[in-house]
Amino acid sequence: MSIALAGVIGDPVSHSLSPFLHNAAFEHLGIAARYERWQTRSAELPARIDSLRAPHILGANVTLPHKITVVSLLDRLDPQAAQIGAVNTIVRLPDGRLEGTNTDAPATIATLREDAGFDPAGKRVVILGASGAARAAAFALIAAQVAALTIINRTLERAEELLADVLASSDDDPYLRALAPDDPDVPEAIRATDVIINATSVGWRADETPLPGHLIPATALVFDMVYRPTRLLREAAQAGAATLDGRGMLVRQAALSFERWTGAPAPLEVMFAAFDQARALAA
Repeated sequence: MSIALAGVIGDPVSHSLSPFLHNAAFEHLGIAARYERWQTRSAELPARIDSLRAPHILGANVTLPHKITVVSLLDRLDPQAAQIGAVNTIVRLPDGRLEGTNTDAPATIATLREDAGFDPAGKRVVILGASGAARAAAFALIAAQVAALTIINRTLERAEELLADVLASSDDDPYLRALAPDDPDVPEAIRATDVIINATSVGWRADETPLPGHLIPATALVFDMVYRPTRLLREAAQAGAATLDGRGMLVRQAALSFERWTGAPAPLEVMFAAFDQARALAA
């Protein structure tokens, strides 16, 4: 029996726990497939995407730094991915064409609601970063009817472009603001927010934080998409804030990707258990 393949495309991907989730799900459902890590530098991305057209490929996940760049290399986007302008899941269609979708967006909202009991409607949100993950979160939060959204990003122009795209897609009139990290309005924006979401990679490989701990209010929820213990979450807890790491988002976006590739309901509890075991072993 031939083995179907899926994998995660990024640079780096050696840290990724995604293979554990998907391979546990494949085994649980008796699907003859394997999920791999596909280290891919920017110059190698077109060739990597073209390789996904092979008949034995189910599709791929896309992570940093390729979620936006990959869009132009695909044959089609589903409506949500087209609106967001970022792709984290590629599905190989039966005719070999490649469709981009975004499972980060629904996973963001589901994680806030189900893991933290946080309903974004009417709330004030700060997103750190303007990456593909930040774009997914921003569009999802606007659809969930947040009252205010502030993007804080090192390159102010990227934050402004993201908010312009969000505004163009919304029928509502949320309060939108883009700030650079050194803007004098940052402390006030942080102090007034209900949830802070870290959508940057800061905290993955070093004990760094995208936000000074003394700015974090005790009344906020701090959601770090990084799925390891981070300085941001440690300092948020010290400030008395509620905290949430990237566990739920990783597993939920993976489950949605799995369903797109296989047509089978994802065994969510199996995937959560596989993640917990893999993270414990990696600690």
